[in-house]
Amino acid sequence: MAASTPTRNPSRQSPIRPPHQRRTAQRSTMATSDTTIDPAAADTEDLGERMTLLDHLRELRDRLIRIVIALVVATAASFIFSDYLIDVLAVPIGGRMALEAIDVTENMGVFIRVSLLAGVTLAMPILIYQVLAFIVPGLTRAERRMLWYIIPGATFLFVCGVVFTYFVMLPVAVPFLISFLGIPTKPRPSTYFGFVTRMMLFVGGAFETPLIMAFLSRIGIITPQTLSKYRRYAIVLIAVLAAIITPTVDPLNMSLVMAPLIVLYEIGVVLSRIMYRKRQRGSTTALSG
Repeated sequence: MAASTPTRNPSRQSPIRPPHQRRTAQRSTMATSDTTIDPAAADTEDLGERMTLLDHLRELRDRLIRIVIALVVATAASFIFSDYLIDVLAVPIGGRMALEAIDVTENMGVFIRVSLLAGVTLAMPILIYQVLAFIVPGLTRAERRMLWYIIPGATFLFVCGVVFTYFVMLPVAVPFLISFLGIPTKPRPSTYFGFVTRMMLFVGGAFETPLIMAFLSRIGIITPQTLSKYRRYAIVLIAVLAAIITPTVDPLNMSLVMAPLIVLYEIGVVLSRIMYRKRQRGSTTALSG
């Protein structure tokens, strides 16, 4: 018998590809091997992200330390004229003799509280600079330039809020509170100066509203259309804020706080429109270029 010649299964034969198809398959294989995720590389990349977060935390720590140092130095420097400031702040109630201390350490606490208020006011440019310096790395060059104009403006508005509290709010609020119900009242220094410094800090901070609105509009977080659309809600929020700042809920004291805050909100809307137009012009120029 003649030996039978084995036949190959045609389905198992690898087809002979043309040269260009073989080169394409080789490239595909190389690309697949290049995109394979290396666990060690992934761990290194994740470690780099963690290191970046740690760097941000270190920078935040350094900024906070500088803020504390600035406050300590400015507060210590204000010790020189804090005694004079106490006389000035006591004018709305009738001077120091209208107050009566009952604790041994109360007068020292008042001195430190007034010095701290003066220190915050003196160190305000440094405080704002440190906050902005932490934010600046994530902004564009144009937004960074705009921030340096905010520092003197924010300091000026804070001082305006303190001055407004002293010359407008306190002369009305203090006599009203003292004469309420006709009961003779001789406040403690800690109570009176705590009330005065708290009012000045709150109102001074509230006076920063226009700059905050303008900056948020410049970087594209809010738009002037949104601010105008939700004006009614903003007025309600201002009323709540005025109720928190003022010691009483009578219409007179609340109006003294609400009126300037509403005006500041409208100024912020105007500044927001200006900054929004600048942003739009900058975007148009970038696209055309």
